[in-house]
Amino acid sequence: MSDSDAWAEACAEDLKAEQARRRAQRATEPGSPAEEFRKLFEAVADKVSDGLGHPLLGGQAAQTVQQFVNQAKAAVEPVIERNPQVFDHLAAAGSELLAAYRSAVEAHESRWTRGEAVPQDDPRRDADRPRGDDEGPGTGQHIDLD
Repeated sequence: MSDSDAWAEACAEDLKAEQARRRAQRATEPGSPAEEFRKLFEAVADKVSDGLGHPLLGGQAAQTVQQFVNQAKAAVEPVIERNPQVFDHLAAAGSELLAAYRSAVEAHESRWTRGEAVPQDDPRRDADRPRGDDEGPGTGQHIDLD
């Protein structure tokens, strides 16, 4: 086993131990994606409701916002109850998108940090060059996820 493999394995073990320690501190495991969405929605609704006491919101505006929050709760709750698997699929899709993005970025970064030359006819050649201030922070490079 090489030093880098041993280091990676030790880091992974430490990370798992730390995650287990934190879960034990919280004493609750994360719920299903549907349960987590319900908790998120409740937290946002509570924050919105708490903000209704703000002096800038008049009586009618506060009532309108509270009515909207109540209608949203009434609409979301049956969807969560009847279709919890939808949230499982959405969570899996999000993970896949993140993995695809990470893969594309890591490949680009490794080429850039190694100083690998891009062939003359490669469309990425111009995308790797520094750009003027007027063109914004993006590289303009198309990332093909297919």
